[in-house]
Amino acid sequence: MGSRHFLVTVTAPVSDTAPPAVDPAADLGAPPALDPYAAGCPSRRLLDRIGDRWTVLVVGALGDGPLRFSDVRRRVEGISQKMLTQTLRGLERDGLVTRTVFAEVPPRVVYELTEAGETLRGPLRALEEWSIAHFGQVSGAWAEYDERVGAGADAQG
Repeated sequence: MGSRHFLVTVTAPVSDTAPPAVDPAADLGAPPALDPYAAGCPSRRLLDRIGDRWTVLVVGALGDGPLRFSDVRRRVEGISQKMLTQTLRGLERDGLVTRTVFAEVPPRVVYELTEAGETLRGPLRALEEWSIAHFGQVSGAWAEYDERVGAGADAQG
């Protein structure tokens, strides 16, 4: 069965006013400007992903090369199987991790950072290094705060 194509031409009435200004990037199909400080900005979802503690640790673990699920879980101590599964699925959905299933018995599944995931290693490594370098200062602030406010104060803020 063939397809039909229609050409529709719309003409606008002639006006004495200048046409509205057009953003040239909009004509090229560019994404809208992103501002993570704006309440409805979709870039916040990405910040939520990369700012998550498990993401930081899983990306760090995969930074040395491809790993099986159990190897990632051993490397990232304290993560539950459910949380690791959710984190890896989210990273895969975001294009930061690939999941490869090998047709073997039993099947072997390997996770690996994508090119985009590799570019995330530097900023996350900087956070990791900062947390190690400043831990003493921050833990001292915790103790001072708890003493000043009371031991029962909320440690999360």
